[in-house]
Amino acid sequence: MKITKGKQQRAQRVVLYGVESVGKSTFAAKFPKPLFLDIEQGTSHLDVDRCEINTWKQLTDALTEAKATDYKTIVVDSADWAERLCVEDLLATSKKTSIEDFGFGKGWVMVAERMSRMLSSIDQLIDAGKNVVMIAHSKIVRYEAPDALAAYDRYELKLSKQSSPLLKEFADELWFLRFKTKVSTSETGKGKGIGGKERIILTTHSAAYDAKTRSGLAEELPLEWASVAHLFEAVATPNHIVVTDEMVGWQARLAEHEGAVNQFLIGRGVLTSEQTWRDCAPEYLERVALRVDQFVNTAIEWRKANQ
Repeated sequence: MKITKGKQQRAQRVVLYGVESVGKSTFAAKFPKPLFLDIEQGTSHLDVDRCEINTWKQLTDALTEAKATDYKTIVVDSADWAERLCVEDLLATSKKTSIEDFGFGKGWVMVAERMSRMLSSIDQLIDAGKNVVMIAHSKIVRYEAPDALAAYDRYELKLSKQSSPLLKEFADELWFLRFKTKVSTSETGKGKGIGGKERIILTTHSAAYDAKTRSGLAEELPLEWASVAHLFEAVATPNHIVVTDEMVGWQARLAEHEGAVNQFLIGRGVLTSEQTWRDCAPEYLERVALRVDQFVNTAIEWRKANQ
């Protein structure tokens, strides 16, 4: 029996879903060296490497062949369009004209079985050190929880009810992307939505949407690569920082602005509220040391903007 201890850094399974035009594909393009499996053929505005996918076989073959490439992230754009290809392939191979021709609910169960096999095949990419990002659209559904007094609307993945749980279970990180809005109530009691320009990542499940994180991210983050970049940095081998005169200097610089630096790191989800910059991973601090002035200035500006 082989026993290992402690946290292990590995490639991540990420599901990004959200409202229309929030920037799902644009955000996915910021992941390390991505290859887009472009089912929607909607990445023409992005400067990325892509493989256009038109059939279910092309998708499954591409996922297999991607293991031998030097790309660090494989992006499936999108999961709900992949399910559509799966349905088309199932109908063609079964010589059916409609998913309902299989009988009540049976067709969707068969689709979910195929989707499950596809998701399982992605493990070979994770084992090869490649992140996998599944983009999906969202839909609003009426939901009635067993312990709730009334039904309510919530955002969910735009997939069949058979395939949606598979994708949520597959994900290490399930992030809901949306525009941040607030409701202002007038004197007459009428509500009015305000804002709607700031884009955010929501990482924790709520009654209004599905989300999860296994990395301890803050519940809400700006939709910026800096918010999550630390999750996808290469594994560093040193267990300690070599202390030099230069590094002592950067440590003093961080200590000089301790409050701003700690608030910035906590706000970005790098630290918890009980930690300080001294608790950061050694490899993270090594990068900070190389650009300490820029880092401190960013932290100061962030605190001013969030006071």
